[in-house]
Amino acid sequence: MRACFVDAGDGLAAVMERLRRPSDVPVTVNRQPDIRPDALPGVLAGHGIAIIDHTALPTAIAKQVPSLKHVVFLGTGARSYMNPEELAAECGVAVHIIKGYGDTAVAEMAFALMWAAAKGLCRMDRGIRGGQWLRTDGVELTGKTVGLIGYGGIGAEMARLCNGAGMRVIAWNRSPREAPGVDFVELDDLLSQSDVVSVHLLLNDETRGFLSTDRIARMKPGAILVNTARGAVVDEAAMEAAARAGRIRVALDVYGTEPLPAGASIATVEDATLSAHSAFRTPEASDNLIEAALEHCRRIAREGK
Repeated sequence: MRACFVDAGDGLAAVMERLRRPSDVPVTVNRQPDIRPDALPGVLAGHGIAIIDHTALPTAIAKQVPSLKHVVFLGTGARSYMNPEELAAECGVAVHIIKGYGDTAVAEMAFALMWAAAKGLCRMDRGIRGGQWLRTDGVELTGKTVGLIGYGGIGAEMARLCNGAGMRVIAWNRSPREAPGVDFVELDDLLSQSDVVSVHLLLNDETRGFLSTDRIARMKPGAILVNTARGAVVDEAAMEAAARAGRIRVALDVYGTEPLPAGASIATVEDATLSAHSAFRTPEASDNLIEAALEHCRRIAREGK
């Protein structure tokens, strides 16, 4: 069994080469970070495992690689790049995801975006760089309420950080949960009470467009919406309209289309705080991610499937 890391780039390639053991399955590392899906059959030929970071794998393309039996997707958002059920049914390809590798990194980014939005840092930074002295009125978050939509590993880390900052933490989760320092409430209550709403949901058929026009309208006026999950979890048009009207502020690391196209309308919203889907990009999270990918490969090799 051979593996191919199809879109490593120099950064993750170096991590892979440092962490891979001599006893591990051979891994062909493609340092080209951007590869077209139609080039994948040539890259993956003869490999049983594809390690994928951000490249789309259409089912029709996978059918052209008879050796392929497994995909190890570097993260939890595989559905944004492939159809796992189709791959299994039509190609016999199992898709494996990686959870938890960047919980702390992503929560820290959500926390940072929240504070940056509350203090108007991005607007002031743009103004100063443009020769303008734009002083903005910030919001004190100590004592305010943060509402977490989704309470997995990242949500739990965000709760820890917000508790430490003296915020009241409430949360809604699709299945019942309990956690010290967190009050679990109904979704409508969370939306109406929260000064900050932070989204921590996996993207699937049930959560696509979860934060809908109606739900955004139920948010507290002036609230900050932080999204470090997936862009498609939120109705982006409704979110942008609410932000442009000044009803809410937005702080985003993820978008429905990535990279965010030049001239994207969300970038013209004055109070929007935007980052480039980089919440998980820390050396610590990268090590966790690649080690987990290698462990998937080891398990697959042991099972011989």
